[in-house]
Amino acid sequence: MPRLDDHCWSCSCAQGARHRGLPGAGAGGLAAKVGDMLSPAALAARRGPDPDPAPARGSHSPGAGGRGAGGGPPGSWHHHLVQRSLVLFSVGVVLALVLNLLQVQRNVTLFPEEVIATIFSSAWWVPPCCGTAAAVVGLLYPCIDSRLGEPHKFKREWASVMRCVAVFVGINHASAKLDFANNVQLSLTLAALSLGLWWTFDRSRSGLGLGITVAFLATVITQLLVYNGVYQYTSPDFLYIRSWLPCIFFSGGVTVGNIGRQLAMGVPEKPHSD
Repeated sequence: MPRLDDHCWSCSCAQGARHRGLPGAGAGGLAAKVGDMLSPAALAARRGPDPDPAPARGSHSPGAGGRGAGGGPPGSWHHHLVQRSLVLFSVGVVLALVLNLLQVQRNVTLFPEEVIATIFSSAWWVPPCCGTAAAVVGLLYPCIDSRLGEPHKFKREWASVMRCVAVFVGINHASAKLDFANNVQLSLTLAALSLGLWWTFDRSRSGLGLGITVAFLATVITQLLVYNGVYQYTSPDFLYIRSWLPCIFFSGGVTVGNIGRQLAMGVPEKPHSD
């Protein structure tokens, strides 16, 4: 007959063995679970997708490397600049040949016989000088707009630009064709037409200021050319030139400026050195 102390000993030993084995197994399982929870895959699954992943090494943000919001590589800005310069130069040459022909035919402008070229009865230096001036003025208008922080948005379409060119040609044609009692009446009429051209197709302070600056500089240069005998005007009433000539220069500056602004639309910004 088994004794009671044998039963007690066997029970206590079995439970002790079980208690001695459980802590080791529990610690190992707990460590495995913690390791699984701290693994990179589990952390990434808990975090979810990164809403704003960092750019890879070597990649650039839209504003890095001197690129603007619509910009491309730095060389594209120079490419567009050359293209716009060539277009503006060509426009200036064509306008100079056509408009100077009207002045020469009406004997408003007189050139020496030895400098008259066969094409459009114009002096050889008039087209390249007017083309260069048109390129400078046409590039200067959008540059001044960006510097002042006032982008020109009034009637920004090619149809409006073409109408502006047509009105400018009409003003120049009126200066050669219309007959007034005196040059003062003609000058006042052309001045009103020139301001009307600016108000209709520009209406910007920068356009008004640049138009006046262009008219002033062109008038001074023309006075010097006539003074040195390069060419002359018939019936001068404003020193050596006609009094309405600054109005032609003003309207021409506004017209070429509108062409330059239209060509500058969609062009990438100039890359910055910083």
